Amino acid sequence: MSRTIKVDLLTDIVCPWCLIGSVRLDRAIAALPEDVTVDVENHPFYLDPNTPPEGYDVGEMLRARYGRDPHTIWARAEEQARASGIELDLSKQPRTFPTQKGHTLVRLARERGTQHALANAIAAAYFLEHRQVNEDTVLAEIATGFGFTRDEALALVNDEEELRISHELAVDAAAQGIQGVPFFIFDNRFAMSGAQPEDTFAMAFSKALEEVA
Repeated sequence: MSRTIKVDLLTDIVCPWCLIGSVRLDRAIAALPEDVTVDVENHPFYLDPNTPPEGYDVGEMLRARYGRDPHTIWARAEEQARASGIELDLSKQPRTFPTQKGHTLVRLARERGTQHALANAIAAAYFLEHRQVNEDTVLAEIATGFGFTRDEALALVNDEEELRISHELAVDAAAQGIQGVPFFIFDNRFAMSGAQPEDTFAMAFSKALEEVA
């Protein structure tokens, strides 16, 4: 008998640990038996809700806040990324940007069946291709591979009502007590925070399957 597990996933596009956590989640899903289907629904979250429209230099912020070379802070995420097969060099994408527009496209991709794949693609474009994912044209170009036309995507990232909905969802997530991402909710029964080791994701799916049974 086939079984379906729902995973609600809260991430932000400019969060390196979200990139790592999503890869580890997907690997755990790929290892599940063929009769198990996982429905991943992505939800918006703001890593820094106070990011200005023009963004800011993350390295400068880290140096000012902690008085340390940002490379020493980035090293742990980069090491964990490499352990999961991701060649991540955070110095190559030093700026962070507002993510409301990207979140809007991801949210609306749900009905197209491409939501999780689009979320992964935007994050990869930001971290691995070092693209400026706050720019409308960049987002529209990415979205064309995931069920949107370029004109649709450009219209949506400038639709005030759609942007408002995405913003409210991101703010509400923080108001509900979620303090960091990635954040995973399995079948609305239990939650897991952070880019946990891959075997921890495997254990989470085992627990979810036991509860389904």
